[in-house]
Amino acid sequence: MRFTQSFIPTLKETPSEATLPSHILMLRAGLIRKTASGMYLWLPLGLKMFKKVESIVREEMLAAGAHEISCSIAVPAELFQETGRWERFGEEMFRLQDRHKRDFALGPTHEEVFTDLVRNHLTSWRDFPITLFQIGRKYRDEIRPRFGVMRGREFTMKDAYSFDTSEDGLRQSYAKMVEAYKRIFTRCGLDFTMVAADSGTIGGDVSFEFMVKAASGEAEIATCECGYAANIERFPCHALEASAAGGPEPLEKISTPKMSTIESLVEGLGIPASRMVKTLLYRADDKIVAFLMRGDHELNETKGLNAAKATGFGPASAEEIQKATGGPVGFSGPVGLKGLRVIADLSVKNLVNALSGANESEMHYRNTNPGRDFEPEAYVDLRQGKAGDPCPQCGKAVSLMRGIEVGHVFQLGTVYSDVMQARFLDKEGKSQTLIMGCYGIGVDRTLASVIEQHHDEKGIVWPMELCPFHAAVVPLNVKDKAVNETAERLYRELEAAGVDVLLDDRDERAGFKFTDMELLGIPLRITIGPKGLAKGEVEITERKGLVTTVVRVDEVVAEVARRAGRRQ
Repeated sequence: MRFTQSFIPTLKETPSEATLPSHILMLRAGLIRKTASGMYLWLPLGLKMFKKVESIVREEMLAAGAHEISCSIAVPAELFQETGRWERFGEEMFRLQDRHKRDFALGPTHEEVFTDLVRNHLTSWRDFPITLFQIGRKYRDEIRPRFGVMRGREFTMKDAYSFDTSEDGLRQSYAKMVEAYKRIFTRCGLDFTMVAADSGTIGGDVSFEFMVKAASGEAEIATCECGYAANIERFPCHALEASAAGGPEPLEKISTPKMSTIESLVEGLGIPASRMVKTLLYRADDKIVAFLMRGDHELNETKGLNAAKATGFGPASAEEIQKATGGPVGFSGPVGLKGLRVIADLSVKNLVNALSGANESEMHYRNTNPGRDFEPEAYVDLRQGKAGDPCPQCGKAVSLMRGIEVGHVFQLGTVYSDVMQARFLDKEGKSQTLIMGCYGIGVDRTLASVIEQHHDEKGIVWPMELCPFHAAVVPLNVKDKAVNETAERLYRELEAAGVDVLLDDRDERAGFKFTDMELLGIPLRITIGPKGLAKGEVEITERKGLVTTVVRVDEVVAEVARRAGRRQ
């Protein structure tokens, strides 16, 4: 391709809307352009990279024995209504009606569609196992779309679904997909790890995420030297002993003026946060739920959502707190709470003579004791894990790192096949429920994650398998006849040798061209200048590390083809 005949609208300045390196560089390198909040156009160079990732995903899925189909973006409401997810998805689901007033959704996911297909067409044990997949657009009306294609309202996902007749069959199908995922992310040049994860709205008892290690990642991961790794949402926190406080003392209401935070209570009363009960009120669907935490602990909202068995979840407003407790924000407590669900963290059970809010302005209770002064409906793990917590596998202290989720695999079991009556006849002619697995990869996210791990201060540093071009031929002066003729000849010969090459035939300064080539991240740059050409030499610069070597003109094609992994 010739640069003068391409559409690569690079930017010199950092766009104000972007903060993540991948978002900044995808905009600056002319890969994407925003059309609306959370929605992007893929420009020619970006689409070329996107299709390379898509091709890797497709090749490995087919190699693992999966069969590709293509689903409609619009999904009839009745399929989601069968599983109850028409209501559970809430405002995140894009909904529309056709001219006949029939309800549809822009598919946020396709479990119901695949299950419906299989239940209508595959009915015998002989038809299984089978794994079907598609690579298609998904739509979720994120409340805060951000970070470019990392968290958009429109995105492309590879979703696959396995159907088996036994739990052992599911485990085998699941293992095949896990190995396929490992090959996909390795071919994409990613440093990734597999971590235990929460299943969220998809369902199932077993799920793991494939996380790309990145300081800018949204997810927090607990890891241990023994090999254990889990998303912080799934990391189990055991009950911790509170500071010694003797036997239970009589409950006492005390005045705490201007002490509405844990920090102000510690400072004003000299009581450590570990001996306080923190009462957090959340709206879970249409009800207010009180979560009790130790004062020095934080609520993990995913654990809270799961404990409340809710779909909609978020902090209660000041008005809701006042109405539910009778007191203002900062003074809520478990003693005397009426008409609310109260769920406590495991560590709250061990508190003795704790400090808690009195549900009254500027008042707290001293010597609050669980079991005597309040009784939650359950003690469960609600705590946000932190560095130094014991590993559930070996007991050593865990560390925390950040990552980007690029893939997720689930052992669904019969979550969807039960409710949708997806069944088969076994060898004895008896009707049995199919057992399912679900496997997703964010194609856009995977490409952005490659940039997160492969960039420097000058731009993108593409791995060879995913690069937009293997090499760029850069003549320093296109008006110099010898330079221009050599550039044209090398361009044609490299193409003939199977090298995907960009000829920068623009009449621009050398520094301007170099800046663009470094921004675009093309692995090899062939620089042709009049001084070197007079000696029969050109320069080959590797984008990674910007290492330059001088090569004879007649050796350039063979050398570039070798480095690009092309055969002549």
